[in-house]
Amino acid sequence: MSDLTRGRRLLVLAICCMSLFIVGLDNTIVNVALPSLRRDLHASASGLQWTIDAYTLVLASLLMLGGSTGDRLGRRRVFQTGLVLFTLGSLLCSLAPSLTWLIAFRMVQAVGGSMLNPVAMSIISNTFTDSRERARAIGVWGAVIGVSMALGPVLGGTLVESVSWRAIFWVNVPVGVAALVLAGLFVPESRAARARRFDPVGQALVIAVLAALTYGIIEAPSAGWLAARTLALFAVSAVGAAVLVRYEGRRAEPLLDVRFFRAAPFAGATGIAVFAFAALAGFLFLNTLYLQEVRGYSPLLAGITTLPMAGMTVVSAPIAGRLVASRGARTPLLIAGVTMTAGSVMLTGLGVSTSIPWLVSAYVLVGLGFGMVNAPITNTAVTGMPQSQAGVAAGIASTSRQVGQSLGVAVIGSLAAARVAGRAGVVDPTSAVGWWTIVLCGAGVLLLGAASTGTWARGTAQRTAARLAAGAAGAAGSVADADADARRTPAARDAASARQTEGDGPAAAGPRPGDTQGGGRHRRPVRPAAAGVGGSDERRAGRPVGRQGAFRRRSGVGRAGAAARSRSHGSSGQDGHDEFAPTR
Repeated sequence: MSDLTRGRRLLVLAICCMSLFIVGLDNTIVNVALPSLRRDLHASASGLQWTIDAYTLVLASLLMLGGSTGDRLGRRRVFQTGLVLFTLGSLLCSLAPSLTWLIAFRMVQAVGGSMLNPVAMSIISNTFTDSRERARAIGVWGAVIGVSMALGPVLGGTLVESVSWRAIFWVNVPVGVAALVLAGLFVPESRAARARRFDPVGQALVIAVLAALTYGIIEAPSAGWLAARTLALFAVSAVGAAVLVRYEGRRAEPLLDVRFFRAAPFAGATGIAVFAFAALAGFLFLNTLYLQEVRGYSPLLAGITTLPMAGMTVVSAPIAGRLVASRGARTPLLIAGVTMTAGSVMLTGLGVSTSIPWLVSAYVLVGLGFGMVNAPITNTAVTGMPQSQAGVAAGIASTSRQVGQSLGVAVIGSLAAARVAGRAGVVDPTSAVGWWTIVLCGAGVLLLGAASTGTWARGTAQRTAARLAAGAAGAAGSVADADADARRTPAARDAASARQTEGDGPAAAGPRPGDTQGGGRHRRPVRPAAAGVGGSDERRAGRPVGRQGAFRRRSGVGRAGAAARSRSHGSSGQDGHDEFAPTR
């Protein structure tokens, strides 16, 4: 896709950002409607939490699958499918007759959303092949994430007060339809040269871990934190996580490649995403209830009050993208950690009489921090992975965001509810415990930002890059061997085996090309000791002359050449397949 004109590339970026905008908007626009949902649908505190977490939980569970599916089946095709599901789910949400149906339709939305964010990022990464141009495009992408999520409360407040809570879902329909049509016209189809295979066991484990953990946290205030059901859910989540790590670490093509976490910048970006989005989700959840139920503001006035936060996010997000492109991720991450922590500390003593200037100052700091954090997260996650798996890379980054949001609403909402003694199902939005938990999340952004962007962290990224490049070359050779052996007829394999037994040919040359060990369907090829042996043997074994190139590609020389070519491309991204670009 590198031959696209600049105008076409910018148009592709705009289409991808349209999809991101409605997905990000839906993460936060619902928050401002929570009091209205409580009244109209008679929702409990856990019901309000599930209205948000049903969406983020399904997103977190399926994002990695969505990214790899786009790499495998075609990114534009999966992208358009996601737009159809998300738009349809939004329409159904606006018609939901009860809270249960609303939660179910939110899950339909999330299934579509899981096909949008990682696939769109993969399209962007394969469209903008120049590293500096890609960094700027990712900066715009991060800005759209921040802007959409920050504008959610403002737009939601306007729609809830002027129409009803159902109108917050209508806004997705025209945007989704427009993005669907434009994608069909202007987004080129693309797929990875060799995408990962579907991993059903890994996918099931991811869903089980996240669902058990989130359900346990949300229901703990009513069931009891030490109740048998709560402890059993936490145990299921912990055991599932351990099995997931062990299982994925032993797969050749895992859903979640744990090797990438050996690179401190990538692991740090994942942790930062969890902390930052947990802080944002918890902030929006408690602040919305505080403004409307403690201070008595209307939905519109509550949205307007948080406008300074949205404004700072809009201003700081593109600045963060430029900082990442010119100076790396360290500076914006440190700014984000400091400002998010400081702004949250200011809100730990909320009350009815808290002054508006104090609130606005805190909102400005939180908005500045959130705007600064998105671009370095995305850039680090995508550029620190093989280009052929850009969809999986973006899926992991987006999954971290959604996991953070799910845990933020679940943990902070449950802690705030636990503070209201004897009043089951009630959240106290002035809970000091809830707000101090948000402070700790901001501090986590600061500490991980400092630790994952230093000299030591860059060294781990370089070592991980070398290991992954070597592993990719070896895997490519093994797949070529297996494919070549599968194409050979049984008669050809038997003839080769007979010649080896009878001593036909130079014995000193070792195993012949195409010879196999084992029997039946479990035959595996034996590699020749020297790359130069095999041209005439291949013909005698019944292989067509035209397939000599396949043998050369799977020989030691072929694999060494492939590895050398991969190293020569380095982090330029011009090859478009198996590069690994260490983070800055």
